[in-house]
Amino acid sequence: NAEGAFYVWTKQEIDDALGEDARVFSFHYGVEENGNAPTEADPHGEFVGKNILIERHSIAETARFRSAGVPPVGPTGVSRVDDKEEDSVARLLAQSRQKLFSIRNKRPRPHLDDKIIAAWNGLMISAFACAAQVLDDVSYLETATGAAEFIRANLYDESREILFRSYREGRGEVEGFADDYAFVIQGTLDLYEASFETRWLKFALELQRQMDALFWDTENGGYFAVTGHDNNILLRMKEDNDSAEPAASSVAALNLARLAAIRNDTGLLARAQETVNAFARQLAHFPSALPQMLVAFDFLEGALRQIVIAGNSDASETEALLAEVHRHFLPNRVLLLADGAEGQSYLGETNEAIRAMSMMGGKPAAYVCENFACKAPVTDVNELRSLLTS
Repeated sequence: NAEGAFYVWTKQEIDDALGEDARVFSFHYGVEENGNAPTEADPHGEFVGKNILIERHSIAETARFRSAGVPPVGPTGVSRVDDKEEDSVARLLAQSRQKLFSIRNKRPRPHLDDKIIAAWNGLMISAFACAAQVLDDVSYLETATGAAEFIRANLYDESREILFRSYREGRGEVEGFADDYAFVIQGTLDLYEASFETRWLKFALELQRQMDALFWDTENGGYFAVTGHDNNILLRMKEDNDSAEPAASSVAALNLARLAAIRNDTGLLARAQETVNAFARQLAHFPSALPQMLVAFDFLEGALRQIVIAGNSDASETEALLAEVHRHFLPNRVLLLADGAEGQSYLGETNEAIRAMSMMGGKPAAYVCENFACKAPVTDVNELRSLLTS
């Protein structure tokens, strides 16, 4: 049960397992008689006498050590040895690793936490969706889409419009926290901008409405971490620190601002502003504690761009215009597709400007707008580049 017990080794264990090969192996991986774990990283003394296998030397250095019997010296730290000697050392190390691997597999394995958490998958969906856009890799988009479909099918109760926290061999009983909603909404918004599938924008809006109903602080603004449904919780807290994971309110503020820009919804915009204002004191005194909230603040206060590509998503000219948008770092923008079909019709329900956008002369066109006050549409990639960099 000791920390790292499955993975660490004593010098004696390695000597017993590898015999005469232990000397070379120990040199290559920095194995020491008293262990190689740094004491400052072992406050409870659990690694005393234990070795963490780390490649301390190159194959060439280890080959020189085996042939000379002493550590390599010289200005480069290694003298050249025969290539066959390096190949021989590489084989020795591979065989030694396999022996230790077989021994390690007989040890009690650490427990495996393999539950699927809504919030963390939301973060992952964002990462893959953004990577799909920037790197133009459809496999990333497929991964993001598959994860979002899993969440909707297995962690979302359609009848109650409730998101659940986790899944392992079936959906867990714990309903989602504020960060589950915020991160999944962010993920589905990013997925919409990567795929332009309207279902993800609709899902984001559904989740946002429910997040507002369950977690919004009607008196002071911002989002509580938990709902008010559990009588055992005496005090509902709000996260006010973007640490390893951003605070739910920080992510929600940007989600609301993006949704407001997409749907031309003043109510969503007001709530985004209220969310940022709820943390004004923290931002004034310790802004570095809330970097994600600062991103939302900048999005709200900066010059927001709506970039709309009018054209069929599968057309090569449309793809070229989208690729140009993806080449630029434009954090304060939303990206929309006016496809002349169901997607544009949905966006146009609340946004009169997008209803009128269409291709130009039979070619896909790009509209670059600020608050839907749009410049003349362009069909040429170079002209779009000029608009984006001006």
